[in-house]
Amino acid sequence: QVQLVESGGGLVQAGGSLRLSCAASGRTFSSYAMAWFRQAPGKEREFVAGITWSGTSTHYADSVKGRFTISRDSAKNTVYLQMNSMKPEDTADYYCAADSRPFANIVVTTTVYNYWGQGTQVTVSS
Repeated sequence: QVQLVESGGGLVQAGGSLRLSCAASGRTFSSYAMAWFRQAPGKEREFVAGITWSGTSTHYADSVKGRFTISRDSAKNTVYLQMNSMKPEDTADYYCAADSRPFANIVVTTTVYNYWGQGTQVTVSS
């Protein structure tokens, strides 16, 4: 059974930092791009950051560029999202996702991602 399990969410003050982790089990994702999405109440799920299968290329939403960093440890089958200088508008449920296509470039829409975690809640207070 394939599972993506996020952790590291919580409550943080504006300007603070959090590090999210996404641990995969049931199969290896070393040949697949991985991404983080988020969904705030009443809003659609949106792309936050993505990383290629090799880890050599990343892509970020404009809203988080310069503040968030995505990375992966293929040996641990884990993807991370380091979030710094956080803002109240970063408040959302954060989801990691695995691309269904091996060795593909990063895509910002949800359609190509066929494995999703259950989400971890992030709240940034002002």
